Amino acid sequence: MVLSQMGALHSTLVYLIFLHSFNTVAYKDQEWSKATATYAKDTEGSLITEGACGYGDLHKASYGKHSVGLSTILFNRGTTCGACYEIRCVDHILWCVLGSPSVIVTATDFCPPNYGLSVDYGGWCNFPRQHFELSQPAFSEIAKTKADIIPVQYRRVKCERSGGMKFTMSGSSHFYQVLITNVGQEGEVFAVKVKGSRTGWIPMARNWGMNWHCNVNLQHQPLSFKVTSSTGKTLASYNVAPSNWQFGQTFQGKQF
Repeated sequence: MVLSQMGALHSTLVYLIFLHSFNTVAYKDQEWSKATATYAKDTEGSLITEGACGYGDLHKASYGKHSVGLSTILFNRGTTCGACYEIRCVDHILWCVLGSPSVIVTATDFCPPNYGLSVDYGGWCNFPRQHFELSQPAFSEIAKTKADIIPVQYRRVKCERSGGMKFTMSGSSHFYQVLITNVGQEGEVFAVKVKGSRTGWIPMARNWGMNWHCNVNLQHQPLSFKVTSSTGKTLASYNVAPSNWQFGQTFQGKQF
C-alpha cells in the first residue's frame, strides 16, 4: 500500500512538472496567427504621444518606437494594454524584408474602426479584423515603408522588462489614480489593490487603459500595491511610495 501510494505521488509530481513545463513552452512558442499591419508616421519615432492605454510619452514609458495600436477585437476594451506581440511580414515578395525578420512590440493604443470604409481599403481596424498599427521605425524593421498595408503573422510573447513595475501617482485629495507601466511577463494587468498605512487593501477600478483609481484619500501614507496579471499571478510591492509622495511622482516596485 505504501509503495503504491509513493508511486502514485511520484507520477503526480512528474505530471505537474511536465504540465508546468508544457504551459511555459506553449506560451513562448505559440502558433502564429494571421493579421495585417500598417504604420503611423511620427517624427519622434513612436506611434503617438498619448495613446488609449494612457501611458503618456511613450519614450518616457520605455516603449518608444516599439509601440503598437490594436484593432477592436485585439484591443478588447483596453484589457490587452501592455501585452507584447512578435510580428513578422509574410507572403509578399515586394514588401517584406528579406528573410522575414520579426519585431516585438507593446500594445499602447487603440486603432479605431472606420465603418465608412471597407476592410480592404481604410477600414482595417473594423471588427472583427485583426490588425496592427505600428510606428514607422518598427514597421521598417519588417517591411518596406512604400507598402500601404502588409500581411503579417503574429503571436503573443513574454514581455522582457528592465527593472521593476512603475507606479505613477495622480488625482486629488479624495480621488487617487495610479498609472502602471513596465509590467513584465504577460504585460497585462487584470486587477490592482492599494494599501496605505492607515487602510486595508483597497480594490481599484480600471479608469482607462492602464490607469487605476479609487475614491479614497491616501495622502501622507506610505503606499503598497498588489498587482494581478492576466494569468492570475499576484505580486505585492510593499511601501513602494514613502509617506511624503506627491502627485506626478513615479516609484518602482517588484517585477513579475
